[in-house]
Amino acid sequence: MDFYYKDLLIIMAKKESKEKAIEVTLWDAANKLRGSVEPAEYKHVVLGLIFLKFASDKFEVHRAKLIAEGKEKYIEIADFYNMSNVFFLEETSRWNYLIKKSKQNDIALLIDTALHTIEKNNKALKGALPDNYFSRLGLDVTKLASLLDTINDIDTTKDPKQDVVGKVYEYFLSKFALAEGKGKGEFYTPKSIVNLIAEMIEPYKGIIYDPACGSGGMFVQSVKFIEAHHGNKKEVSIYGQEYTNTTYKLAKMNLAIRGISGNLGEKAADTFLDDQHKDLKADFIMANPPFNQKDWRGENELMDDPRWQGYDVPPKSNANYGWILNMVSKLSENGVAGFILANGALSGGGEEYKIRRKLIENNLVEAILVLPQDMFYTTNISVTLWILNKNKKAHSRTIGDEVRNYRDREQEILFMDLRQIGIPFEKKYIQFSEDDIKKVTGTYHQWQTQKIENIPEFCYSATFKEVEKKDFSLVPSKYIEFVNRDENIDFDEKMQTLQNEFAELLKAEADSKKELLNVFRELGYEIKL
Repeated sequence: MDFYYKDLLIIMAKKESKEKAIEVTLWDAANKLRGSVEPAEYKHVVLGLIFLKFASDKFEVHRAKLIAEGKEKYIEIADFYNMSNVFFLEETSRWNYLIKKSKQNDIALLIDTALHTIEKNNKALKGALPDNYFSRLGLDVTKLASLLDTINDIDTTKDPKQDVVGKVYEYFLSKFALAEGKGKGEFYTPKSIVNLIAEMIEPYKGIIYDPACGSGGMFVQSVKFIEAHHGNKKEVSIYGQEYTNTTYKLAKMNLAIRGISGNLGEKAADTFLDDQHKDLKADFIMANPPFNQKDWRGENELMDDPRWQGYDVPPKSNANYGWILNMVSKLSENGVAGFILANGALSGGGEEYKIRRKLIENNLVEAILVLPQDMFYTTNISVTLWILNKNKKAHSRTIGDEVRNYRDREQEILFMDLRQIGIPFEKKYIQFSEDDIKKVTGTYHQWQTQKIENIPEFCYSATFKEVEKKDFSLVPSKYIEFVNRDENIDFDEKMQTLQNEFAELLKAEADSKKELLNVFRELGYEIKL
């Protein structure tokens, strides 16, 4: 690479947003922890520190405001911060205090103390922050100090509307998922899939639930959808549950950073064996539960669980239909659910067949969308987005400024094949572009309000009788027309094109051969063929 090109790249890089530069710098700093800390561990280190910086900056801004208003005598009283949705921080929990001591050998202990104190003083953060985490890891002091210095450069208060910290947090969750690779990173659902689900089910107002919430990405995107449509995030209530304790903490921090209040249960817990929201009825459900989870219950466990009422008991060999029925049981009268499952759930036999047939007969299945391969960092299999709807009858609903008049779709299911759309991402992955999402959701919402034309290799609106004839299979390829492109080729036209192309190729080859022979002849080394 020449110096000019290097300089050009540097100039181009400088034109990138400051937030992006911060993200990349932070990632580089985090990678320096490799060796002493596993990637699965250092995400908690980095994200815990980012939260600490954010909370401290917000505290300092509010503290300065109280002083400016002549309320200096109240600046150490927690209530004067909590009423403005600001976490109160004692002096030893403040970022400036930690930065001054960042080179000390006991900095890990000081960070643990800071996080513990913040959680103790703020009920909303109960169970959210790492507990004695930094001390236990035995981090290299120099590397930790370097990471603190890098995070110190983030200005979280410059433009609240830009959500700098939120972007950094989101960036890190995706990068950590990529770094951990296959079989790991279950805490993260790719952003474009979450966007698609939100735009499909439109969680504008009401109760939102995620039974396997991971790091809380579904909730964050729901709030973004509300804001994009000029709604009020105070008009939604968020409920979730997460099995893994460290991921549960990530979710609580993620919500706290965004200023989103949510009920994730009293603790990290198994959704099936220790349901934290037994009586919940949700207007919207968004989920990406574990794929094909085996032995999710004991042989004789959960046989009479009320969540299966009206259906067969889901098989213990695979939790897919356990997740489906859990969500069905928690839908309100007009509730809508959008969730991801492995493709096997579309055509499974035994109890799965019986449950799937009943779901279809009960007019709950609204749309089935098969997604491209390589969208997930954890698996390369093709997966499916299910849309379930408790109310497929004709009715009206207001979404922002729009009144949506739905037609009766009780005897119909929309099938969509999205395997031909998407754009490259991180070299070996696929994601949906904004235009892709608009195309898919536009087709779906149009179908909800009026009859649409079936499009080969994209969508098909199937009647109940058609699904019944296919023995209640929900595999989209059984309904969506396939185009045999070979039959549409004009053979004579194709051969004439190839003839012209080869003629030009052979002529060019002959000219090159002639020139080469002339060069050798002029040098006195004639080649005789």
